[in-house]
Amino acid sequence: MSVSKVEQSYDRMSELKAFDDTKAGVKGLVDSGITKVPQIFILPPKNRVEKCETNFIFPVIDLQGIDEDPIKHKEIVDKVRDASETWGFFQVVNHGIPTSVLHKTLQGTRQFFEQDNEVKKQYYTRDTGKKVIYTSNLDLYSPSVPAVSWKDAFFCFMTPNPPMDYSKDVTKLGFSLLELLSEGLGLDRSYLKDYMDCFQLSYSCNYYPSCPQPELTMGTIQHTDVDFVTVLLQDDIGGLQVLHQNHWVDVPPTPGALVVNLGDFLQLLSNGKYISAEHRAISNRDGSRMSVACFFSESHAQSSKLYGPITELLSEDNLPKYRATTVKDHSNYILTRGVDGTSALSRYKI
Repeated sequence: MSVSKVEQSYDRMSELKAFDDTKAGVKGLVDSGITKVPQIFILPPKNRVEKCETNFIFPVIDLQGIDEDPIKHKEIVDKVRDASETWGFFQVVNHGIPTSVLHKTLQGTRQFFEQDNEVKKQYYTRDTGKKVIYTSNLDLYSPSVPAVSWKDAFFCFMTPNPPMDYSKDVTKLGFSLLELLSEGLGLDRSYLKDYMDCFQLSYSCNYYPSCPQPELTMGTIQHTDVDFVTVLLQDDIGGLQVLHQNHWVDVPPTPGALVVNLGDFLQLLSNGKYISAEHRAISNRDGSRMSVACFFSESHAQSSKLYGPITELLSEDNLPKYRATTVKDHSNYILTRGVDGTSALSRYKI
């Protein structure tokens, strides 16, 4: 059969709906014993994984002694600022969250995704207004998305009453990071933390099943995060990559470490001084991968605040590079457009 006939016989919308209707996600496909990646997951060649650059050393920042020694504190601020300006990504160690809590959080994530599907699918929904959402690809039906991601996810909102130890620990860490990032911009320590008037902490617990043809698809295609800061817990399998100096670089799994990356709103607020870097998760055939992303952001349902470059950072030599927007406008744009492999910040460029 010719390629054109194959394309003609492929009804993308019907395939998407059939996949969605199972409420079993990508894991359901793997459990059914498939040996080939279905058409809806196959990326155009330009979006697939190419060779990863290995000559870069991914930044790791030791937070030990951050509140005890002023000299050490300044060194940490300098390292956070440098990583935020050049990478938009870094790992933190000695962050204060016990390894046992990290392990328990990943273990709980695995237990949710690997439980009986009949139990799981009662949470399956595409209603982003719900407090708890289990789904596969929130942007499944978006026409601009090049292919469905090889990932299932469980979303939940952790504010105002975080129900687990990890939420409390990671909130404390996130606020500490916002203080360091404020200092790195030459602002008052509490500036960024106080800037948010409707703080919201949300989770995305991600499950990437093993893939029979990982070269054809992606766990999550390249994107930037919509928030202020993301704190990511990943397991030891690896697969997270960040775009640095036009090269894809692996974010190595480091025992006990947490990955930190800056979101769109910090790039916008800092007038481009800090980077909201593009990143992605590749697929693998060696086993299922898990990660837990904690997003520090404003509630787009409650906040009507306009966000633009911070006035104190602007001057005749540093004019605004972005127009202001609300969290709701930016979030709705992302939800409508889906993860299509491009940064949404170009929409606000002046």
